[in-house]
Amino acid sequence: MNKILIANRGEIAVRIIRACKEMNIKTVAVYSEADKDALHTRLADEAICIGPANPKQSYLNIKNIIEAANITKANSIHPGFGFLSENSQFAKICEESNIKFIGPKAEVIDLLGNKSNSKKLMKAEGVPVIPGSDGSIRNLKEAVFVCEKIGYPVLLKAAAGGGGKGIRIVNCFDELETNYNIVKQEAKNSFNDDEIYIEKYIKEPRHVEIQILADEHGNVVHLGERDCTIQRNHQKVIEETPSTIIDNKLRNKMGSVAVKVAKVAGYTSCGTVEFLVDADKNFYFMEMNTRIQVEHPITEMRTGIDLVKEQIKIATGEELKFKQKDIEFRGHSIECRINAENPSRNFMPSPGKINEINLPGGNGIRVDTAIYSGYTIPSNYDSMIAKIITFGYNRNEAIGKMKRALEELVIDGIDTNRDFLFDVIRNTNFIRGNFDTSFIEKEILKGETENR
Repeated sequence: MNKILIANRGEIAVRIIRACKEMNIKTVAVYSEADKDALHTRLADEAICIGPANPKQSYLNIKNIIEAANITKANSIHPGFGFLSENSQFAKICEESNIKFIGPKAEVIDLLGNKSNSKKLMKAEGVPVIPGSDGSIRNLKEAVFVCEKIGYPVLLKAAAGGGGKGIRIVNCFDELETNYNIVKQEAKNSFNDDEIYIEKYIKEPRHVEIQILADEHGNVVHLGERDCTIQRNHQKVIEETPSTIIDNKLRNKMGSVAVKVAKVAGYTSCGTVEFLVDADKNFYFMEMNTRIQVEHPITEMRTGIDLVKEQIKIATGEELKFKQKDIEFRGHSIECRINAENPSRNFMPSPGKINEINLPGGNGIRVDTAIYSGYTIPSNYDSMIAKIITFGYNRNEAIGKMKRALEELVIDGIDTNRDFLFDVIRNTNFIRGNFDTSFIEKEILKGETENR
């Protein structure tokens, strides 16, 4: 693998380029017309424009990306996260074009990409799943039957969903028809697939995921959990490891199930198995993400394992150099996602030019970003512009470092969610580890909602 094209942008493109440089691998950056001055285009060995600002014409344009790889003689592609990272057609076309896709096989992405089908498979293999429909729902009549069988409240979810899109809570029969049609339409608009499924709504859950690595020789290990419970509109905001509710016994049990999920699916590469954990510490398989996660740095901080490098090594056919017994967990790590948005205006995106920037630093602080002073954030893409990651001897130290890091952060010229994040991490219930997925709505936004 002598040259990798990164089919992405922003901080994840920069992250991958840095890993490649340390491995003496040449890199190719692709960019849209809106990203011609982006940092990843400057750090890569080569950069090539793949289309206009609209993602459908650039970062989602498979034909243009494959042509860019051929022109630059890149023999492999790293998809990052988002965009085409979980697109089985893209993985298949890469393979047909003799370009190594750094990720699982197309058929595995297909298998795990349809959430209802993957749950059906895992249930058959004895993996605990949330009660719900046996596959996708064909019509409203079937939806009524399933809801009455498992009992309200329920979740209606897009089968091809992700990123918090295509999800609605239904509390009673009267809400079903309206929400059924809304989710079908959202699924069609977001994923070009209107299949939906139903699962029991777990009250006050924790969202806990397990990181796995699987090589092409049948070796699979887990790297512990990440608690992703702090969310807004099903979108992760703050992640941490370890989880405050997971002890070694439960960690080992969930890790073993995650390894089983990967083996059942024939998975290779870096991947994440996501679970919901209820108040009684019962855990249920939700889905498997077939890519590197936004929150991967906190696992790197706690284990010392570079996940992007491991992805690349696995793609070259290397065997994992460590076994499960070799994985050591130490300290505590927290990640805050910095978004260009205005929380006081319903989190409205805030693109524009950055006049001045000061990024935090010091012991135990890591910042993954692609912004710089004078950079103009385009309006065409996701609002996340940076991730602040802290590492401490224990959770209190990691929180203390995050408070300092957020205080040091200055991004002048645009609005960000910095102060909103500060409100979260200094909240008494957050500090005590007393929260569930409704925490932000209950604790942080409650007063604002009442004043509207």
